Amino acid sequence: MNSSELTDLVIEALDDVKAKDVSRLDVRDITTVTDYMIVASGTSKRHVKALVDNVAEKAREAGRRPIGVEGEDGGEWVLLDLQDALVHVMLPRVREFYNLEKLWSLSPTADIAATEG
Repeated sequence: MNSSELTDLVIEALDDVKAKDVSRLDVRDITTVTDYMIVASGTSKRHVKALVDNVAEKAREAGRRPIGVEGEDGGEWVLLDLQDALVHVMLPRVREFYNLEKLWSLSPTADIAATEG
């Protein structure tokens, strides 16, 4: 399973449990940490946990063991590391505050041009 297929599996698993506002970010040209980041919202801490649990289960069934999970205790922002894909599931207010989509959409060349001006 390549990284694109993995993100398809993640998005399908999130949709199964009714995730809100799912975004797929291709970060291959920005970082070597991962290929994709998937960002989604849950409606409550319990929903966030259910979303992450479902993604982890579907990934295991497909032969992709999660490397780690962070934030499960708090439940406001949970990060699931699938190596080729990082899955961020957050409450809407947390997602709005950190705005990962904007942060990871910055291109390195645009950043350099902005600092030179």
